[in-house]
Order: sequence, then structure tokens, then C-alpha cells
Amino acid sequence: MKRLAIFDLDGTLLNTIKDLGIACNYALEKNGYSGHSLATYPFMVGNGVRKLIQRSCPDADEAMVDTLLADFKHYYDEHNTEYTTPYNGIPELLQRLVEMDIKIAVASNKYQTATDKIVRHFFADIPFVSIQGQIEGRPVKPDPSIVFTILNQSPTPKSEVIYIGDSAVDIETARRACVTSVGVTWGFRTVSELRQAYADHIISSPSEILNLLNEPF
Repeated sequence: MKRLAIFDLDGTLLNTIKDLGIACNYALEKNGYSGHSLATYPFMVGNGVRKLIQRSCPDADEAMVDTLLADFKHYYDEHNTEYTTPYNGIPELLQRLVEMDIKIAVASNKYQTATDKIVRHFFADIPFVSIQGQIEGRPVKPDPSIVFTILNQSPTPKSEVIYIGDSAVDIETARRACVTSVGVTWGFRTVSELRQAYADHIISSPSEILNLLNEPF
């Protein structure tokens, strides 16, 4: 029986891509670069905001990356819930997990202040045992440190943990942490990516997570 469900945020709980893309384009255009089609951003996100900036502007040196990052955060912090929405079925799933006494946590590569704000905004009634974003000094996913932080805060045998995400980064994070991985097809990445990452399970609807809670691995 799984007793702790750890969720990735962007592309798993929330569709954040429009707000992310608009903020990145704002930073690029403010500094004289061309923005990108919002359709390209699902393939740039997933490894933290700094990596997003580097992918969106590969010719930028580190000083310019710092400038772009600061401008991105300035805009995103003010606008990060304008177009973002929970995926269909996610609020109901989280509420059902609460009713089942399943502990719920978030593990995101989004920086901590934005992670906190967005989670609290959309899921204010959910008693998360841990909300973890990117913090200075801790490696980003797929390094498993973020999972270990959650397990330190809410001790749970790894055999009773399930990790849910939409990308190969998430599946690799779960593998390195030695917990069950679930890839979701409603997010930013493809089913092929999840298969190539050897997700333990691949699902196309949030309600399917309920069927996995009794899985022995």
C-alpha cells in the first residue's frame, strides 16, 4: 500500500506553460532578444528556471543569463497564476487522497517562493506534508535529494512511496530515489519519453493513480 504520493508540479498538477512562456518572452524581449512560440516551451522546461533561460537564449553568457533570470522572476512572480490551471481531475484526486489518509507532497524544480505561492493558491485546502521547490545548495531533479528531503520531513518506507510526474526527469528522480514512478500523459512531454525513461507505470487520467496505491512495488 502506498502511503505517500509525491507530485511534480508543472505539467503534472498544473498546466503552467503559458505563464512560464509569457514570462520568459518578457525577459528575452526586454533584453533585445526574440521571444519564442508558446508551443516550444514544453520542451524547454523541467530542469529549473535557470536552465529554461539558457535553453531559450543559448547565446547568452552567464552575466546575461543572470539578467534574464532576474527579469523573468520579476515578471513571473507577479503573473504566475494568470493562465495557470489545475489539470482536469487533479483537485478531485487530491481531495480523495486526503480522505484516504494518503500523505501528499510536491517536488518541483521551480524555485521555492513561486512553488509555495502557486501551490497555496490553487490547492489551499490540501494539507501537504511537504512543498519542495528549488533552493540554493540543493541539486535540481533528477538528483533525488528533493525526495530525500520530503522523506526526512515525513518518514515513510520507500516501498510505500509513489512519485508522479510528466517527464523523463521525474522518472529518473524516482528511480534514483528507489521509489515507484508514475508517468502522466497529460503533461508537457510525450508518452515515448516516459516509455524510454522506463516509468514503472504510465497513466492518462488522474483517477488511475487511485488504482496504483495497492501496487506492491
